[in-house]
Amino acid sequence: MKPSTSPNDAVPSKIIKDVFDSIGPSIQVILNSCLTRGFVPASFKQAVVQPLLKKHNLDAKCPRNYRPISKLPFISKILEKVVLSQLLPFLNQAEILEPFQSGFRSRHSTETALLKVKNDLLLTLDSGENAILILLDLSAAFDTVDHNTLLSRLEQWVGISSTALQWFSSYLTNRSFTVSIGQFSSPSAPVSCGVPQGSILGPVLFCLYILPPGNIIRKHNIAFHFYADDSQLYLPLKSADSLQTLLDCLEEVKVWLGSNFLQINNDKTEVIIFGPSKSKTPRTADLGILSPYVKSHSRNLGVIFDSNF
Repeated sequence: MKPSTSPNDAVPSKIIKDVFDSIGPSIQVILNSCLTRGFVPASFKQAVVQPLLKKHNLDAKCPRNYRPISKLPFISKILEKVVLSQLLPFLNQAEILEPFQSGFRSRHSTETALLKVKNDLLLTLDSGENAILILLDLSAAFDTVDHNTLLSRLEQWVGISSTALQWFSSYLTNRSFTVSIGQFSSPSAPVSCGVPQGSILGPVLFCLYILPPGNIIRKHNIAFHFYADDSQLYLPLKSADSLQTLLDCLEEVKVWLGSNFLQINNDKTEVIIFGPSKSKTPRTADLGILSPYVKSHSRNLGVIFDSNF
């Protein structure tokens, strides 16, 4: 099909251009002022939360069946987009982001994460060893991020300082929200923790917040892969020492999470043991605290993994 050449097709783009030409310079002045002063206006930090039923057949009277959709002012998202366009190139050039974090990054998807993990597991099985995979999920991770800890992480791990750090401090603090249902709205309430829901910068800031666990896991020589707040830990089961190393690593990660206001969701923890040799498969009792979570198959980033591959 050939593109239409009707004059009417040019009307929307012309209107957009005229509007942009008229208000663009004013928006630019506002954004530049925010960046040079290290300040985010309070009006940019007021979110409107609208509950959305997760599935049409769920009980509409049960609050747990709703997903809170947070809406922020349009101009605030433009400001965040400008900051992100400067932050991401710096993070990539300085190689600050966790190499095995696939969430919210260009050319890092669920597909690349799954290919990496599955390939590593298959290589272990091809060598004649069994392997164990642990799937971990954090409880309301984005909502429990501590602002002071995040600012410290930005300063000490990322190297952000001066006006830029002041801007992030203003961005995170003194935020508020109201809940809107139909024609009714709740009074405004403060948001004292968490990365802003519905924001442009929130996902990247969360990835920076959880940088330390990667070093903890590497210290124990255990393979891993993150996707946002989903974590996968896996290693060959060569001996009882391998299993103890994994348990020690998990304990240290849990301690770090607790000291950083995060917690593993035990209801979503799952363990799968892969292996060509059933004689080498550890008994459930040998898995210690992991034994209740052993499954024959599990959904991993949308794909079913089973113990026989």
